[in-house]
Amino acid sequence: MNTPPASTQDLLNQPRLLLRHLYDVAVARALPGQVLAAQLPAPPRGRTLVLGAGKAGGAMAQALEAAWPADAPLSGLVITRYGHTPPGYRPKRLELVEAAHPVPDAAGLAAAQRMLALTQGLSADDLVICLISGGGSALLSLPAPGLTLADKQAVNRALLKSGAAIGEMNCVRKHLSAIKGGRLAAACAPARVLSLLISDVPGDEPAVIASGPTVPDASSCADALAICKRYGISLPAAARQGLESGAFETPKPGDPRFAGHELRMLATPQQSLEAAAAAARALGLEAHILSDEIEGESREVGRVHAALARAVARRGQPFAKPCVILSGGETTVTVRSQAPGQAPGRGGRASEFLLGAAIALQGEPGVHVLAADTDGIDGVQDNAGAIATPSTLARAAALGLKPEALLDANDAYSFFEPLGDLVSPGPTFTNVNDFRALLIR
Repeated sequence: MNTPPASTQDLLNQPRLLLRHLYDVAVARALPGQVLAAQLPAPPRGRTLVLGAGKAGGAMAQALEAAWPADAPLSGLVITRYGHTPPGYRPKRLELVEAAHPVPDAAGLAAAQRMLALTQGLSADDLVICLISGGGSALLSLPAPGLTLADKQAVNRALLKSGAAIGEMNCVRKHLSAIKGGRLAAACAPARVLSLLISDVPGDEPAVIASGPTVPDASSCADALAICKRYGISLPAAARQGLESGAFETPKPGDPRFAGHELRMLATPQQSLEAAAAAARALGLEAHILSDEIEGESREVGRVHAALARAVARRGQPFAKPCVILSGGETTVTVRSQAPGQAPGRGGRASEFLLGAAIALQGEPGVHVLAADTDGIDGVQDNAGAIATPSTLARAAALGLKPEALLDANDAYSFFEPLGDLVSPGPTFTNVNDFRALLIR
């Protein structure tokens, strides 16, 4: 995952190395092996059941197994994304299942059904440890009564293309689910539930992370319907009926089944940004964190970041150069209509952000930008993101690449891949959302 060690001078002289170093530091701060053990409680009088889902699920399960007393009972099931089991991890007391993300599949459905079945027969002496991280919405795919997996897949695809914010998408997802929106924890009653979370959402709202399977939900079926109307999401008849009638309502705050439950946040986007800022300052660079909650259309957010970088580069406002500017959050991509016969564009929100920024920067001297997803995968491609430099547009022109046309086609991957500018660490086994770093020299 990490780049080879580099000296301080190497980092300061080579912007690509420096930006990648900051990304690696941000990811390392969020690794479950570094943060989970300290948050574990003592074993209960009864048994301990582990349930979990998310892109960090494999690494969280590995860290828990390593830290849990060998003589204390431990069993359970955790779901993670295909290819996101840490190398060398062979579960001994837990079962780890891989399934599809971002569109759910039959493997996730079967695992979610088994997970809900494991909650049967729990007692007040038992402890359920829930390992929740981003990606759990797709991985915990158990449709509400009357819905099929195909229904959930169709709605999920439409949401992903709509440009809806993550909180809006997860409001719809949890109301069409039999396990999300607090239903998993409610099924564990009367056992005590401890949720250990790695946040990948702006604001670190537990009810939004993985669609909140272990926390009560304040949103309503009416909210979900309004979101679908706002973004033109076509709903299957059974889904619309369940939402309109209120049959798909989620457990609400104050529900006694959540009494005594506890939440502990293991890692957040802000903590990773702070770690990267500290690493930049250790190299003698000023570092500024804009926010860990930036949302909006990826290309537009890229243009705004570019405008800020230009102001720093040209006028020393609002920050003096040299400096590093950091931000996080979760932008969105509204997929444009494809022409007949046109192949779908490749690239996720980080790459689209960066292409929007590169076009706006127009080769601004001294400005280098990295944007990458901390889970190591940008959308469904094999890269986490990419890097843009002052020479990006000139090198692209020499190859005959047309940045505006590729941006219009949501095809940022096809822009950065021929340039050799993709950031491709592979799965990182954690997920604290988007990471963006702008170096202005």
